[in-house]
Amino acid sequence: MGEATGGVLAEVLGERQHQDAKWGQQNHAPEVWLMVLAEEVGEANQAVFEALFPRFDKRAAERGPRDLAEYRQELVQVAAVAVAAIESLDRQGSRG
Repeated sequence: MGEATGGVLAEVLGERQHQDAKWGQQNHAPEVWLMVLAEEVGEANQAVFEALFPRFDKRAAERGPRDLAEYRQELVQVAAVAVAAIESLDRQGSRG
């Protein structure tokens, strides 16, 4: 782990707190968590695609080239959802 790991994990924790404030404690079945996680991964895919290939998206092309900040934020959300799924699994007594 590098020096940046602590900062990244703090961002993930902040996103987890945001999720709990917005949605409350979530205790979904594993298949629901996978769908939520897949949706977040899809948003990360779209963010990086639009940043790297704006010519394929009319709205992105009008905005011009983008940096990867939105992609990075989506990755933080992916990590936070994965943590939430693990927390839920543990609360439900399904720890492997």
